[in-house]
Amino acid sequence: MKDFTGKVAVITGGAGGIGFAMARAFGQRGMKVAIVDVEAETCTQAVEALRREGIEGIGCACDVSDRGSLAEAAAKIFATFGKVHILCNNAGVSRAGPIETIASSDWDWVIGVNLKGLVHGLQLFLSHMKAHGEEGHIVNTASINGVAGAPLAGPYSATKFAAVGISEVLAAELQGTPIGVSVLCPSWVKTRMLDNGRNRPARFGGPIQLDADKANAERNMRYAAALAGGLDPADVAELVIGAIEAQRLFVFTHADTRAAVERCHELMLQGFDALGRTPQPRAG
Repeated sequence: MKDFTGKVAVITGGAGGIGFAMARAFGQRGMKVAIVDVEAETCTQAVEALRREGIEGIGCACDVSDRGSLAEAAAKIFATFGKVHILCNNAGVSRAGPIETIASSDWDWVIGVNLKGLVHGLQLFLSHMKAHGEEGHIVNTASINGVAGAPLAGPYSATKFAAVGISEVLAAELQGTPIGVSVLCPSWVKTRMLDNGRNRPARFGGPIQLDADKANAERNMRYAAALAGGLDPADVAELVIGAIEAQRLFVFTHADTRAAVERCHELMLQGFDALGRTPQPRAG
């Protein structure tokens, strides 16, 4: 997909960080933009900011983990713009800690937003995108931790690995159609991701303040410093645009994370190499 003018983009988690940067980048290329975000006030402010730049957009406050909530947003988007051409399943959250100590409600929350929210987006928008038959693209936001896992990030890594897997499946299913697929695997980017607990819904335990997370205080300090020195979200948005234009599946943001991916693949290959040293079962 190379012609963005007059087309429509939907971005979940679009009121800030990478999501808002993608919304702005799409708008600067002549697209109409629908921002979907759980923070209603921030969502409104984001749309107003785009409009001041001459970008046509609407905001939809909703919780992507709730299919009904996202369905209402989708209905509003279809009623306003008619067609959707780019879908960015970008909303994401995380909870830190050892796998065995993270509360089941937090596992449910992270899975609900990062995995089920992605599935809800695909099921609510993809059939529409197929039906109108025009060029389109789906961007699923995963993480470098969706390719190489990290300690104390069990729910996050689990759901981001799932996002990578779904993207690979989707790319195969959409081969030969005018709809492309990319999966974004960022490393450190200047966002408020670390403080996402502020938006945890009541059914998952309600908001949690970052400074209340005493068990992960040291880890959170390191992460905060890394995020503060991270890549500008606008640079990430340009990488996404380039991947859409080139029909490239994987979008990475930091060259130095290649080593972690190579190490992961090396461990996989060791598993295959071990087959040469292990007696194989005989057929029958």
